[in-house]
Amino acid sequence: MKAISYWTTTGILALGLLAGGAAELARYQPTVERMVHLGYPVYFVMIIGAWKVLGGVALLVPRLPQPKEWAYAGIFFNMTGAAISHAVYHDAAWHVIVTLGFAALASWATRPLSRRLGVLFAVKAGEGEI
Repeated sequence: MKAISYWTTTGILALGLLAGGAAELARYQPTVERMVHLGYPVYFVMIIGAWKVLGGVALLVPRLPQPKEWAYAGIFFNMTGAAISHAVYHDAAWHVIVTLGFAALASWATRPLSRRLGVLFAVKAGEGEI
């Protein structure tokens, strides 16, 4: 059940990142207008789009624990920042809810222990402690 939960959330996140990143890289006009509405410069659309595509790929490629950790952190920071931006500009509540939903999906709660960096590189008691 945990594997199904992990792949469901990972699939939703990856699809959202890849679709959103592709729209930003393609400079899809409604996406650009939304970013400008939130006060971001147009060039930022390309930067965030590239990061989203890279993050979506990192989530789907097996055996890349560190890039996956970076992707999860990036998703969390991006989506919480987007939620705050939408709230500050008094956008429709669904904008805030959806972005916070993606941030919640990026949590480490459903990730298998074998894919958590802290477990992969855990220091045994007494070793390497200062």
